[in-house]
Amino acid sequence: MAEPIYKIATQSDWSAARAAGELHGTPVDLADGYIHFSTAAQLAETLNKHYAGQSGLVLVTIDPDRLPVPLQWEPSRGGQLFPHLYAALPLEAVIAERELHAGADGKFDLPEIA
Repeated sequence: MAEPIYKIATQSDWSAARAAGELHGTPVDLADGYIHFSTAAQLAETLNKHYAGQSGLVLVTIDPDRLPVPLQWEPSRGGQLFPHLYAALPLEAVIAERELHAGADGKFDLPEIA
C-alpha cells in the first residue's frame, strides 16, 4: 500500500458521502474542481490553518492505490505538493475514519499520524 493520504470533512458532508457511496467533494473541493487531500506531514498545518477550533469534523484515511484515477500532485502552500483527486472519492478507498476534536487551544490531537 502507498502512504495514506487524509481528507477532512464535516460530519454532514461525510454522512452524505456515506449515503451516496462516494464523496464528490466538500464545498471548497466543488468550487476548485478537485478533492483536496493532505499527506501525514501536511495534515496538522492544514487543520490548524483551515479548521482551528471547529467541531463536527471527520478525518478520513485513504489508500491512494484504491483510487479510480491517479492523484495529481500540485503546488500549494509555500510550494508544497499536495495530492488532489480529479474524480469522486469511492468509499472503497477509505481505510479508516474518525471524529476530530479540537483541544482547548483550538488545535487537533493527531496521535496516529507520525
